[in-house]
Amino acid sequence: MKVLLDEERIHAGVDRLAKELNGIYGERPLTIVAIMTGSIVMLADLIRRLEMPVRISLIQASSYRGGTRSGDLVIQDHMMLDIRDREVLLLDDIFDTGKTLHEVSQRLKQMGPKSLQTAVFLNKLGQSTVAMKPDHVVFEIPNEFVVGYGLDYQDLYRNLPFVGVLEESDLARHALN
Repeated sequence: MKVLLDEERIHAGVDRLAKELNGIYGERPLTIVAIMTGSIVMLADLIRRLEMPVRISLIQASSYRGGTRSGDLVIQDHMMLDIRDREVLLLDDIFDTGKTLHEVSQRLKQMGPKSLQTAVFLNKLGQSTVAMKPDHVVFEIPNEFVVGYGLDYQDLYRNLPFVGVLEESDLARHALN
């Protein structure tokens, strides 16, 4: 597996995002809505660097079902906190086609937040099919299928402390299992 972003670079990127958010929100309370499951690792690292009071809410949205191509988006928001009149940051692992972030942000807007910004760990260049852009991007990456730091392939590799590119030999090994 080729390493695209090592652990040190990832931590520096999360530090940059935290500084941006601390500058924007100051001491005002922030509700972070993290899209499960890929953003959990970044969420854990990010909240320890934030200086304002933070509420955490979770929403599940997925269009990948064990493969490398996205399918229909399924959103489950039964674990959501009330975000009405709150400052909200929607956090996701990767902006690929953009459909997940776009559709979830549209759903959150209907819940009446005071403000809504979006942040993604990775922005995959050249893949977006929606007009929106994330407000905050930690890293931009080429159009490669990546795993690690919360991102998975068939629910594996989320625990890697780096972001790596799965190569054909990695995918072939999984086809045998």
